[in-house]
Amino acid sequence: MTASTTPEPPAAAPLIDLHGLVVAVRRRRRLWGTMALLGLLLGAVAAVLLRPPPTATAKVLVAHREDQPNDPGTLIRTDVALLQTTRVAGQALRSLKSPMKAEDFLRDYQGTPLTNNLLQIDATGAGEAEAVARAKALADAFIADHVRRMRDTAQAEAKALLDQRDRMRDELDRVDKAIGNRPPGSAREAPGAESLFARRAELTSRISDYDQRAAAARTGSPEVVAGTQIVDAPRVVHHSLPKAAATDAAIGLVLGLVLGLALAAVGTVVADRPVLRRDIAAHLGASVLAELRPAPRRPDWPWRRRRARAAHERLVRTLVRTVRGCAEPVSLLELGCARGTSVLALDVARALAADGPVVLVDGLPGPQLARARRRPDDPPVIGGEPAGAVPPQARRLGVGSVGPGTAWTDLAHLGGRTVLVVRAGHASAAWLHTVARQLADQRVPVIGVVLLDPDPRDRTDGALWDGPHLAPRGRTERPARRGGTGRPRTAGLPMWAARVPDSYQEAR
Repeated sequence: MTASTTPEPPAAAPLIDLHGLVVAVRRRRRLWGTMALLGLLLGAVAAVLLRPPPTATAKVLVAHREDQPNDPGTLIRTDVALLQTTRVAGQALRSLKSPMKAEDFLRDYQGTPLTNNLLQIDATGAGEAEAVARAKALADAFIADHVRRMRDTAQAEAKALLDQRDRMRDELDRVDKAIGNRPPGSAREAPGAESLFARRAELTSRISDYDQRAAAARTGSPEVVAGTQIVDAPRVVHHSLPKAAATDAAIGLVLGLVLGLALAAVGTVVADRPVLRRDIAAHLGASVLAELRPAPRRPDWPWRRRRARAAHERLVRTLVRTVRGCAEPVSLLELGCARGTSVLALDVARALAADGPVVLVDGLPGPQLARARRRPDDPPVIGGEPAGAVPPQARRLGVGSVGPGTAWTDLAHLGGRTVLVVRAGHASAAWLHTVARQLADQRVPVIGVVLLDPDPRDRTDGALWDGPHLAPRGRTERPARRGGTGRPRTAGLPMWAARVPDSYQEAR
């Protein structure tokens, strides 16, 4: 009985690779850095251009007859609402002798409750003196209106009590008249006499109570009048321009940074451009041979220039060893780094020239290789058309592109094997799949990938270790093409690029 094993299904890929997202957002630091700087500048400019008008403030202590220790602030909020009425605004304007409409004046001041009995009035004006005058007029108008309302309330309550007292007195007069109309000498205990005397005593007590309550209502108003007053005289509120500019700039910086990070994250997810070694290697179906930092756009420190030059020389030596070990012509195909690939191809050709004649086949869509700085002893550069006329003893090194618009059928004429020079984060995952599929269709094996501008904090592995990414060797071996060096193949060369789905949705 033969035991069979079922391969385990591959683990499902996460919906969003957080590691790749963080790296991609960090690589787009120019975007969110620019947004943060723009927010900083806009905040500072807004603080300078949108300076608040001169403002004066005053604090008013407001007394209420209905004050309770557990009041949730309903009374003071009512006072704020009353302050924002045309009646108070009109009284303040009349005291200022201003022709301004009360409806327009309402936009120039506001009230803020500080406590249950403390009200702050803020008024603006064309100048500091006008702002102070407006705050004073508003405070006086509010106090006068508040005191008048409290007095009117007390007077109305006292009048209601006195009216009720007068009705009780009229009824008492009728009771007294009924008692006086009784026959003289009649007994107090006669039928009906007891109820008349009890009613007279009750009416007398209620009249006295109404008198006391009316007096209390009239005497309650002085407490409100004395308690409602200006406790903080109107004064100008001084605004510090440096402080306001610093505050607005800090707010703009934070908002710009958040907006920039959000845009960078959304753009990264939508664009789906791999930046990690493992992702680029997986999408292309080839391992990362080496990586190279981009040339600095501004003068760099000497030790960094030496470090970059040493890395470039190591990469050239690696590619020279790779080309020497191949029996077929090798091509360098760029994706997002035409200039760097042309410089790299020239350096590799110069190093190979020590072994024999070398010819560079220029298949780049632009003039990068033609405009590159060349020395008199550099290898000749020809186009893709006369490539078949190269002498058999000359080594061919092709340089081409696999960017959008590539003539895929011409890639095989540049070299039987290829090294992809890819800029990290330049192409989408779907285009990397297209490149791998087209190279496999043209039967151009991918030796490896040279990663340009990798993330310095990327710790992922760019080597493909699992077997499904490699094709059986029997289907990839073929005789050397014409134009090669005639040297035998080495045993350790990488295999064909893995085939990938035909659509972007399948690739995901």
